[in-house]
Amino acid sequence: MVGAEHQRRAGKLSKRRAVIVGAGIGGLAAGIALHRRGWKVSVLEQAAELREVGAGISLWPNAVRALDLLGLGDRVRGLGGIEAAAGFRDSSGRWLFRSDIAAIRERYGDTLMIRRPDLLEILRSALPVEAVVLDASVRQVVPGGRQVTVTHTRGEHIGDLVVGADGIRSTVRAHVFPAAKPPVYAGYTTWRLMTPPLRIQIEASESWGHGERVGIFPLSDGSIYSYLTASVPPDLRYTDDHAELRRRFGRWHQPIPAMLESVRNAEILRHDIYRLPPLDRYAIGRTVLVGDAAHAMTPDVGQGGGTALEDAVELAEVLDEIADVAAALVAYDRRRRGRTQAIARQSALFGSVAQWSLPPLAMLRNALLGRLPPVVLLRSLKPMLSWHT
Repeated sequence: MVGAEHQRRAGKLSKRRAVIVGAGIGGLAAGIALHRRGWKVSVLEQAAELREVGAGISLWPNAVRALDLLGLGDRVRGLGGIEAAAGFRDSSGRWLFRSDIAAIRERYGDTLMIRRPDLLEILRSALPVEAVVLDASVRQVVPGGRQVTVTHTRGEHIGDLVVGADGIRSTVRAHVFPAAKPPVYAGYTTWRLMTPPLRIQIEASESWGHGERVGIFPLSDGSIYSYLTASVPPDLRYTDDHAELRRRFGRWHQPIPAMLESVRNAEILRHDIYRLPPLDRYAIGRTVLVGDAAHAMTPDVGQGGGTALEDAVELAEVLDEIADVAAALVAYDRRRRGRTQAIARQSALFGSVAQWSLPPLAMLRNALLGRLPPVVLLRSLKPMLSWHT
């Protein structure tokens, strides 16, 4: 009887359809998690092709754990490098704080660094080819009884569930939460770049100046992923980003000057950093938001992608536990909103302090960081990194 009931329930659930808007990390991961549980999944992507260039992504242990639960952890480990060291330095290269990576790994698991295009390709390949619909820009999201209709430039899709995974300027959010506050500028812009293989022995670190920062992360092939930030007004544009970076950071410690000399202007990506004010809820009816569409945060604690992966896993789990979609989404909201908004607040606070530009404040920050016992950081990471253990 138990086996028959399981088959009956599985047969019923296999008929359910999910329409996911956005083929980034959160959208593809949600599609995988639901597909693995028998849902028919359609992922709508407004771009004409899936393409991500010039960036890396850190995957903390909670993110790696989510990938394990999606059945993709080993593939990511195969392409990503395990971070062996990390910490904070000043602009001269003097270490302010070294993280106890061995203790973090022992307590929580591996932290990986991988090229973002590689991660997206792994996620994309875990879905049926026909599941991703390109060049489909969403025009309307219309709830109707027990289904939701999504109209887009290539037609329409009807689902028992709609997942908004379309980023910080989410079209789905605009339709289902029209009163939501718009994204807020975090106060700084970021340039991102990926060097060719430089074969320089370096440790992962973030270096702090006055209103400026540089993150340096070696990859397994000898190349370096880096982000460089500066507190500037939003929408400020430079005719030559490469020249501006050399002006700002060319006298910082190595390998920053060598890193900048190894790339061309066209290989540098620039983005103003925005965050999303907290939403009152992530779901309404049969529509739910995940990833940046729900809780876009600054990149300061490296959890944007990780929390999106968590969202995908927990969304599929709760829909497996609760047959009624609307009730399941209420439960999902209870599980995810408090955690993700707490991480977003932590990230914004960390970024604000790291971007301090007044010399006395920057000196005080550096001095306090230099006195921080590694065990304090280890304990502070527990709420974030121990997810799903």
